[in-house]
Amino acid sequence: MISFENTQNAFEYKSDRDLKKAYILFKTLSSNLMVRVGKNMTNLALSIHFPIKWIVKPTIYSHFVGGELLEDCLAVVEKLGKYNVKAILDYSVEGETTEENIQKTLDETIKSIKYAKNNSNIPFAVFKPSAFASENILEIASSDKKLSDNEKVEANKFKLKIELLCKTAFENDIPILVDAEDFAFQKYIDEVVLEMMKKFNKQKAIVFNTLQMYRHDRLDFLKTSLEIAKKENFIFGAKFVRGAYMEKERERADNLGYTSPIQLNKENTDNDFNEALRISVENLDKVHIFCGTHNEKSCIHLSELMEKYGISKNDTRIYFAQLYGMSDHISFNLAKEGYNVAKYIPYGPMKFVMPYLIRRAEENTSVSGQTGRELKLLTTEMNRRKDKK
Repeated sequence: MISFENTQNAFEYKSDRDLKKAYILFKTLSSNLMVRVGKNMTNLALSIHFPIKWIVKPTIYSHFVGGELLEDCLAVVEKLGKYNVKAILDYSVEGETTEENIQKTLDETIKSIKYAKNNSNIPFAVFKPSAFASENILEIASSDKKLSDNEKVEANKFKLKIELLCKTAFENDIPILVDAEDFAFQKYIDEVVLEMMKKFNKQKAIVFNTLQMYRHDRLDFLKTSLEIAKKENFIFGAKFVRGAYMEKERERADNLGYTSPIQLNKENTDNDFNEALRISVENLDKVHIFCGTHNEKSCIHLSELMEKYGISKNDTRIYFAQLYGMSDHISFNLAKEGYNVAKYIPYGPMKFVMPYLIRRAEENTSVSGQTGRELKLLTTEMNRRKDKK
């Protein structure tokens, strides 16, 4: 069984200085008060255009983000590649849905697909669907309401943009990951992505949908999608994650009076996540797997399934992935064992990437044991290096 205890493997790519910086950062993130105050001060500074780049960029930004431009990420991509860890460059500009910004994000995503084609260390491209239409349009298109003529036009414009991205990915032979969104507008995204799979996933999975397994309906969604893939002869690309909007989803369901889409407890989420992996491995001819998790048990579970069914560690139909700046003990130990591993690396102008960074800060504070685990691993490695000297 694979072990994630080897901190030498996990942090071999980090200098002593990098380790100390990471330790200080996670120590800061372990404080609810510090994160809350930091979030409020950052939002205030951005609203009044107060310069904060000088403090944010060398700290939390450099730890979790690859750079401001696509080309800025190359040094990180090459560094990770030396340890058999691949990179996925994610243009993480959020909440900018004017026509001008939508076009800019579209152009940048196309650029990232073509950039990946020429770098073997970048095996996937990625995009966030809500970057290409207003949340209002996506929500209306996901509902049972009849769309007005204008709404139909807007919904179709969204579909055409997604098709352009998927077609570009297909032509450049770069699989593309479609990130998950809020429950309120995921239905239309699912419909569009399934249509793209039918067009572009005949020989291999080029288009991947993201299934948030903290939703109690996603296991059935996987089973239904698998049956459609078998019937219509295409490959279902499945990116599995636990989920990112739990409190927001529960609050919205409560306010609007519908049943929450979120699982009753974490145990149910874990069970569905691992069951989805089992179903997918057993149907690997029709489901290709992108396992996006920081959960050690799920990674071990998938590695055991691969061994059980005689699937080679480097079979390109299965990838493990973690976020850049987190869970290096999982990523680098898996890569050392020969598994396909990638790090999600956000990039973009600092002021536009701040919502992503705030989420990372809040996640590390709120997810039980996560920051403590990072601190423990960093401390173990720093002590190991000290003892070696």
